Amino acid sequence: MEIKVLKDIFESNKERAGEIKDLLAKKKVYMIDLMSSPGSGKTTLTDRIIGELKGDYKIAVIEGDIKTTRDAEKLVKHDIPIIQIETSLFGGDCHLESSWIMKCLEQFDLDTIDLVIIENIGNLVCPAEFELGDDERIVVLSVTEGEDKPLKYPLMFNSSATMVLSKIDLLPHLDFSVDEVLENARRANPKINIFKVSARTGDGLGDLIAHLRRGIEAKIR
Repeated sequence: MEIKVLKDIFESNKERAGEIKDLLAKKKVYMIDLMSSPGSGKTTLTDRIIGELKGDYKIAVIEGDIKTTRDAEKLVKHDIPIIQIETSLFGGDCHLESSWIMKCLEQFDLDTIDLVIIENIGNLVCPAEFELGDDERIVVLSVTEGEDKPLKYPLMFNSSATMVLSKIDLLPHLDFSVDEVLENARRANPKINIFKVSARTGDGLGDLIAHLRRGIEAKIR
């Protein structure tokens, strides 16, 4: 019975994710799903992405957390639509589901939006299992987490189109091999796009922003 219930949950989530894809295609809205473990720098990266792109595109954000609205509060300064999903209010799930994303999208005026950024709950396991109907999954991995994470959590990296290696400004202070983590990421997903970025200093950010611009332009034109 439990296996059947779990299968039904995944199938229902996938079906709604398909509906989201159709909606976003109709409205010409590009949506990315940012995933990572806690503390990887997702919110700081989101902040920088918004700052770089909001002059040219209309952006909305869906923030996912188990508890608190702190990450959403850090982005309020941009004066853009932000919706917080706090999963502690309904069980404390460690992932977001497509039905919740659809409800958020229904509250946005999608005719005036070009880019939706989902900041998923910090977890390298559960979020990878739930499709959200996005155009691009991006996994953020900080240099403080170790080179072996792509091998330990292969589904997260295999199901993501892009990896951002974050906090590269800390590399001089760490015993960390960039070559090894990149090799491991490509073992998990040979086609993964990889960007090395410091959201604090801006190093490498330009290449990531250019990549996102290409995705947005291809969708909205």
